[in-house]
Amino acid sequence: MGGCFSKPKPVEVKIEVVIPEKERSKEEMSPNGKASPLIYKVNGTARHYHLEEHPIASNPYHNPKDVVEASVCHVKDLENGQMREVDLGCGKALLIKESSEFHAVGHKCPHYGAPLVKGVLSKGRVRCPWHGACFNISTGDIEDFPGLDSLPRFQVKIEKEKVYIRASKQALQTQRRTKMMAKCISLSNYNLSSTNVLIIGAGAAGLVCAETLRQEGFSDRIVMCTMDRHLPYDRPKLSKSMDSHPEQIALRPKEFFRTYDIEVLTEMQVAAVDIKNKTAVFKDGFKMEYNKLLIATGNTPKALSCKGKEVENVFNIRTPEDANRVVKLATSKNVVIVGASFLGMEVAAYLAERAHSVSLVELEEVPFKKFFGERVGRAVMKMFESNRVKFYMQTEVSELREQEGKLKEVVLKSGKVLRADVCVVGIGAVPATGFLKQSGINIDSKGFIVVNKMMQTNIPGVFAAGDAVTFPLALRNNKKVNVPHWQMAHMHGRIAALNMLAHGMEISTVPYLWTAMFGKSIRYAGHGEGFDDVVIQGDLDELKFVAFYTKSDEVVAVASMNYDPIVSKVAEVLAAGRTIRKRDVETGDMSWLTGKGS
Repeated sequence: MGGCFSKPKPVEVKIEVVIPEKERSKEEMSPNGKASPLIYKVNGTARHYHLEEHPIASNPYHNPKDVVEASVCHVKDLENGQMREVDLGCGKALLIKESSEFHAVGHKCPHYGAPLVKGVLSKGRVRCPWHGACFNISTGDIEDFPGLDSLPRFQVKIEKEKVYIRASKQALQTQRRTKMMAKCISLSNYNLSSTNVLIIGAGAAGLVCAETLRQEGFSDRIVMCTMDRHLPYDRPKLSKSMDSHPEQIALRPKEFFRTYDIEVLTEMQVAAVDIKNKTAVFKDGFKMEYNKLLIATGNTPKALSCKGKEVENVFNIRTPEDANRVVKLATSKNVVIVGASFLGMEVAAYLAERAHSVSLVELEEVPFKKFFGERVGRAVMKMFESNRVKFYMQTEVSELREQEGKLKEVVLKSGKVLRADVCVVGIGAVPATGFLKQSGINIDSKGFIVVNKMMQTNIPGVFAAGDAVTFPLALRNNKKVNVPHWQMAHMHGRIAALNMLAHGMEISTVPYLWTAMFGKSIRYAGHGEGFDDVVIQGDLDELKFVAFYTKSDEVVAVASMNYDPIVSKVAEVLAAGRTIRKRDVETGDMSWLTGKGS
């Protein structure tokens, strides 16, 4: 089954696949404890579909013509803790020496193609220098996110003091590997309105949860539902690459969902959850029973509350269509952006070269002040001003004026009137959890779903993940925090899936995020909420710096521009449970961080 469809359509389906041996002991995940084919009964008509078998695993060297073997270096060319990109003639690999052993894996991060040789090697894994994804050097498996795929692993042998790598030519070209996954063997007595696992939300958390279940051999029905029109896509690109079409930013192609029997119901909104009867009630009245539930609904953008808020051409960026429409309307026109948030600033940067003018309105004195601190915020603001972005700080919008129903002017409380053909609102968001208010699921005063380290709610069998949750962050002594970032949503989804399968896995990842503006990136790791000082090394004016955020005597977060791989290095130190003291970073001597690993 699987794939994408807007409304559940009546059909009877029979799916037969080989179930992994280890999965046969997990029958407690099945509502009726039977392992028989999935049957959909609709209108009393029986239709049977036998999905084409797809091999779950294959030998990467089964085709001799696809194999290349080459001598890449002398055994003494690499010291322990060193990495090197090596060329096999038809593609490159990353050669690693650690604990006197050689390993060879793909050399590019599958997420956005970062060169891993510039990353950080530490304790059996390599961390991407750009966005922090981590890969096991022995298996190539992804261990921390963002991204979905793992690295291909290549054979290494030593002969006469020379290091040889044997690799699949195809793997050298693709530089990525999708983990082996089970398919759906499902159950009799299943009908259209019954599933084993229901995932509400089709962002990173939901997709990673579904994929992890399949990777772990789970072979019952999985249904994802989303209010969106599209299959899961790379949401951060909506503000960073606004003219991207949905198919360009899809996280997986439609065929993937069909192959691994992950069903996606699009344009379907859940209106309520009945925990007693384990049922989700959709807005159109459709009901679906579940055994395990993941709530990963993300957040809802805040709207303006001023006079004229209903006029045309005022946008929150929530979908590819929103982003595309804004680019079209903004080209050679006047744009006003309300809110110097990550979204607001990224949109401003993207439109600066395309629009006639870009004005940004913000209540605070400096962009990113609460997140990056005043000094970093001012350096970023200066970069924007040099790229024709005009700031109106310490004020807000009092009125949106229209002409023939379309936006014409934005009036500020300071009295300033800005010409505007299009307005983008980026003033924050609230968790999309309103439908859970009467459910019995524990929601805090701000609307966030409260979960433990295993992403479990207070209701057995109900998990939550992503932007809509607060969870205990090990890095900050298990303080309950909300971390609404792409990498964290991936990890939440993985942890939730493992605990649906009773693995007892606790989350311990280090938050990692990035923002991209005018071709430059700020990378950030840790959780700096409540920092009381910022120690800056480097040159803010040149936008080449690293900023350490401290609370009392401890470094709790780090940000950098043009200083790779410092943030990934700090993330590895924090992930190892080591404390970084303020005095360690005040001297300017960062050799302890930028060495060969720890």
